[in-house]
Amino acid sequence: MTITPEHGHLTRVHAPEGVSPGTGYSHVVWGTGRFVAVSGQCAFDEKGEVVGEGDAAAQARQVFENLRRCLAAAGATFDDVVKLTYFVTDVAHLPAVRAARDAVIPADRLPASSAVQVAALVRPELLLEVEAFAVVPAQPPATAPGPALIHRP
Repeated sequence: MTITPEHGHLTRVHAPEGVSPGTGYSHVVWGTGRFVAVSGQCAFDEKGEVVGEGDAAAQARQVFENLRRCLAAAGATFDDVVKLTYFVTDVAHLPAVRAARDAVIPADRLPASSAVQVAALVRPELLLEVEAFAVVPAQPPATAPGPALIHRP
């Protein structure tokens, strides 16, 4: 079993004993600190327009940029991500999703992940959606949003 402690607050287990190693993900990731959940992100730009209609690679790049911005709002980065869930309208889009992920997450810091093929997403031109869970150190960074920016229903 390979256990990789990182950043002092996250540990990744790429292949627990008796479990076949995953290709492109860690089987187990745990950490201590603040939990951050990022809603599924689609390929929308800041105006709500779809980026890359019909192009899984372009949509995946936009999705990971949106994830980066959402993580930053919580004082997190891709280094803090412990779980990604991919929703794709066709599993043939997964190589494009992995390429976009690999551009922002080093191979030695891969989170746990799941991929699910779905019949449709919120709009017909969307090909994929990705949600993220992260754990950041317990002390919020100085750049974290202040109470005035946090919405609580």
